[in-house]
Amino acid sequence: MSVRIDDVDRKILAALQADASRSLDEIAREVGSSKTPVWNRIRKLKEAGVIGQQTVMLDAEALGFEACFFVLIRTSEHEAEWQEKFLGALRARPEVQEAHRLAGDIDYILKVRVQNARAYDAFYQALISEVRVFNVTALLSMEEIKSTVALPL
Repeated sequence: MSVRIDDVDRKILAALQADASRSLDEIAREVGSSKTPVWNRIRKLKEAGVIGQQTVMLDAEALGFEACFFVLIRTSEHEAEWQEKFLGALRARPEVQEAHRLAGDIDYILKVRVQNARAYDAFYQALISEVRVFNVTALLSMEEIKSTVALPL
Protein backbone atom coordinates (compact mmCIF):
# COMPACT_ATOMS: atom_id res chain seq x y z
CA MET A 1 0.00 0.00 0.00
CA SER A 2 1.37 3.38 -0.99
CA VAL A 3 0.80 6.42 1.18
CA ARG A 4 1.44 10.10 0.64
CA ILE A 5 3.18 11.80 3.50
CA ASP A 6 2.60 15.50 4.00
CA ASP A 7 4.11 18.01 6.44
CA VAL A 8 1.62 17.15 9.21
CA ASP A 9 2.45 13.44 8.85
CA ARG A 10 6.16 14.28 9.08
CA LYS A 11 5.55 16.29 12.25
CA ILE A 12 3.58 13.40 13.74
CA LEU A 13 6.31 10.93 12.81
CA ALA A 14 8.99 13.20 14.28
CA ALA A 15 6.99 13.53 17.50
CA LEU A 16 6.56 9.74 17.71
CA GLN A 17 10.26 9.15 17.05
CA ALA A 18 11.16 11.55 19.85
CA ASP A 19 8.82 9.89 22.38
CA ALA A 20 6.06 7.50 21.33
CA SER A 21 4.81 7.19 24.90
CA ARG A 22 3.25 10.65 24.86
CA SER A 23 -0.52 10.96 24.71
CA LEU A 24 -2.40 11.74 21.50
CA ASP A 25 -3.40 15.07 23.07
CA GLU A 26 0.25 16.04 23.54
CA ILE A 27 1.22 15.01 20.01
CA ALA A 28 -1.80 16.77 18.51
CA ARG A 29 -0.92 19.95 20.40
CA GLU A 30 2.69 19.75 19.19
CA VAL A 31 1.72 19.33 15.52
CA GLY A 32 -1.08 21.92 15.64
CA SER A 33 -4.02 19.57 15.16
CA SER A 34 -6.66 17.84 17.23
CA LYS A 35 -6.69 14.34 18.65
CA THR A 36 -9.00 12.54 16.18
CA PRO A 37 -7.25 13.63 12.95
CA VAL A 38 -3.87 12.73 14.51
CA TRP A 39 -5.18 9.31 15.55
CA ASN A 40 -6.56 8.73 12.01
CA ARG A 41 -3.22 9.72 10.45
CA ILE A 42 -1.29 7.42 12.79
CA ARG A 43 -3.67 4.55 11.99
CA LYS A 44 -3.20 5.11 8.23
CA LEU A 45 0.58 5.29 8.64
CA LYS A 46 0.51 1.99 10.54
CA GLU A 47 -1.70 0.33 7.92
CA ALA A 48 0.66 1.53 5.16
CA GLY A 49 3.66 0.09 7.01
CA VAL A 50 5.30 3.48 7.59
CA ILE A 51 5.03 2.93 11.34
CA GLY A 52 6.24 -0.52 12.32
CA GLN A 53 6.70 -2.30 15.60
CA GLN A 54 6.56 -0.06 18.65
CA THR A 55 8.91 -0.93 21.46
CA VAL A 56 10.91 0.52 24.36
CA MET A 57 14.58 1.53 24.21
CA LEU A 58 16.50 -0.09 27.07
CA ASP A 59 19.84 1.08 28.47
CA ALA A 60 22.22 -1.80 27.66
CA GLU A 61 24.89 -0.77 30.16
CA ALA A 62 22.37 -0.34 32.97
CA LEU A 63 21.33 -3.95 32.32
CA GLY A 64 24.91 -5.23 32.35
CA PHE A 65 25.54 -5.45 28.59
CA GLU A 66 28.68 -3.35 28.63
CA ALA A 67 30.45 -4.72 25.54
CA CYS A 68 29.46 -3.87 21.99
CA PHE A 69 31.33 -5.66 19.21
CA PHE A 70 31.16 -5.05 15.49
CA VAL A 71 31.89 -8.37 13.86
CA LEU A 72 33.16 -8.47 10.28
CA ILE A 73 32.58 -11.80 8.55
CA ARG A 74 34.05 -13.06 5.32
CA THR A 75 32.89 -16.31 3.85
CA SER A 76 33.98 -18.45 0.97
CA GLU A 77 30.53 -20.03 0.82
CA HIS A 78 27.69 -18.32 -1.02
CA GLU A 79 25.28 -21.19 -1.64
CA ALA A 80 21.63 -20.75 -0.68
CA GLU A 81 21.78 -23.62 1.83
CA TRP A 82 24.77 -22.09 3.67
CA GLN A 83 23.17 -18.64 3.66
CA GLU A 84 19.90 -20.00 5.06
CA LYS A 85 21.76 -21.77 7.87
CA PHE A 86 23.86 -18.68 8.62
CA LEU A 87 20.88 -16.31 8.68
CA GLY A 88 18.97 -18.76 10.89
CA ALA A 89 21.90 -18.86 13.32
CA LEU A 90 22.00 -15.06 13.49
CA ARG A 91 18.25 -14.70 13.98
CA ALA A 92 18.34 -17.26 16.82
CA ARG A 93 20.94 -15.29 18.81
CA PRO A 94 19.57 -12.39 20.86
CA GLU A 95 23.09 -10.94 21.18
CA VAL A 96 22.96 -9.96 17.50
CA GLN A 97 21.27 -6.57 17.43
CA GLU A 98 21.93 -5.90 13.76
CA ALA A 99 23.17 -7.91 10.80
CA HIS A 100 23.92 -6.52 7.35
CA ARG A 101 25.06 -8.14 4.10
CA LEU A 102 27.65 -5.90 2.49
CA ALA A 103 29.14 -5.11 -0.87
CA GLY A 104 32.94 -5.22 -0.97
CA ASP A 105 35.60 -7.32 0.75
CA ILE A 106 33.54 -8.04 3.86
CA ASP A 107 30.41 -10.15 3.38
CA TYR A 108 28.55 -9.40 6.64
CA ILE A 109 28.76 -7.02 9.57
CA LEU A 110 27.06 -7.75 12.88
CA LYS A 111 26.42 -5.56 15.88
CA VAL A 112 26.69 -7.84 18.90
CA ARG A 113 25.85 -6.67 22.44
CA VAL A 114 27.13 -8.82 25.32
CA GLN A 115 28.14 -8.47 28.96
CA ASN A 116 31.90 -8.75 28.41
CA ALA A 117 34.68 -10.27 26.28
CA ARG A 118 34.10 -13.73 27.76
CA ALA A 119 30.45 -13.58 26.72
CA TYR A 120 31.53 -12.50 23.22
CA ASP A 121 33.86 -15.50 23.03
CA ALA A 122 31.00 -17.83 23.97
CA PHE A 123 28.88 -16.24 21.23
CA TYR A 124 31.74 -16.56 18.72
CA GLN A 125 32.45 -20.21 19.59
CA ALA A 126 28.77 -21.09 19.27
CA LEU A 127 28.46 -19.33 15.91
CA ILE A 128 31.50 -20.95 14.30
CA SER A 129 30.51 -24.38 15.61
CA GLU A 130 27.19 -24.02 13.82
CA VAL A 131 28.22 -22.30 10.58
CA ARG A 132 31.49 -22.36 8.65
CA VAL A 133 33.04 -18.93 7.98
CA PHE A 134 36.29 -18.03 6.27
CA ASN A 135 37.37 -15.11 8.46
CA VAL A 136 35.97 -13.27 11.49
CA THR A 137 37.24 -9.96 12.83
CA ALA A 138 35.76 -8.55 16.03
CA LEU A 139 36.06 -4.85 16.80
CA LEU A 140 35.25 -3.71 20.34
CA SER A 141 33.49 -0.37 20.53
CA MET A 142 35.35 1.74 23.10
CA GLU A 143 32.70 4.47 23.21
CA GLU A 144 29.28 4.93 21.68
CA ILE A 145 29.31 8.43 20.26
CA LYS A 146 25.92 8.43 18.59
CA SER A 147 23.15 5.87 18.36
CA THR A 148 19.70 6.51 17.03
CA VAL A 149 16.92 4.77 15.19
CA ALA A 150 15.31 8.10 14.26
CA LEU A 151 15.11 8.90 10.56
CA PRO A 152 15.98 12.44 9.37
CA LEU A 153 12.47 13.62 8.54
